[in-house]
Amino acid sequence: MFFPFHDENPTRDFPLFTIVLIGANIFVFFWGFSYPGHIASLFTSYGLVPYNFVQSPIQTYPNVFSAMFLHAGLFHLAGNMLFLWIFGNNIEDVLGKIRFITFYLLCGVIAAMCHVFMDTGSVIPMVGASGAIAGVLGAYLVLFPKAKVKTLVFLGILITIVRIPAAFLLVFWLGIQIYSNLAMSNQGGGVAWMAHIGGFVAGMILILPFKASLKPPRPRVV
Repeated sequence: MFFPFHDENPTRDFPLFTIVLIGANIFVFFWGFSYPGHIASLFTSYGLVPYNFVQSPIQTYPNVFSAMFLHAGLFHLAGNMLFLWIFGNNIEDVLGKIRFITFYLLCGVIAAMCHVFMDTGSVIPMVGASGAIAGVLGAYLVLFPKAKVKTLVFLGILITIVRIPAAFLLVFWLGIQIYSNLAMSNQGGGVAWMAHIGGFVAGMILILPFKASLKPPRPRVV
């Protein structure tokens, strides 16, 4: 078992929109506790229900975006925000503020559509920023495959920190999503694995025009 917590990949600019996205997700999570009817009705009202979207896409389309800011629990939120913080700042640095938020939301939309059209009859709301964040991970794999990611590795009672290449970590993550999707495809509910896969592939493709213009970060003065 391993747990990434920091990448050794400095940025040029302050990651304003990455922090804004993290703050917005945290705010919505805690705001949800005050929602009338609490979490179940919140997810029904603002989550993305595939069956409802297929039946009425125009009316339901705003839920594609609102669902990106809902999370099913504290660990769901914390895991997503950690990955967004580790990898999002570098993608924002490459794209700039406006293009980054556009890229993030577009990956989230593509991820949501992958889930919807692979499970059109589902009446279970899909929630979470995972699809959009998966797009960030896909972009990071394309742009910074050799960047080292500090990772806690648990070996029984032994815990150590290992610097793992981003390519290994992210390909392993994608492999888990693909395996889980195949293993759980007939069980329904649970995690929207296809959203993760679709968002990741979307991020890899959409970032390609920026790869050729990528410049090395400025050296830090110490």
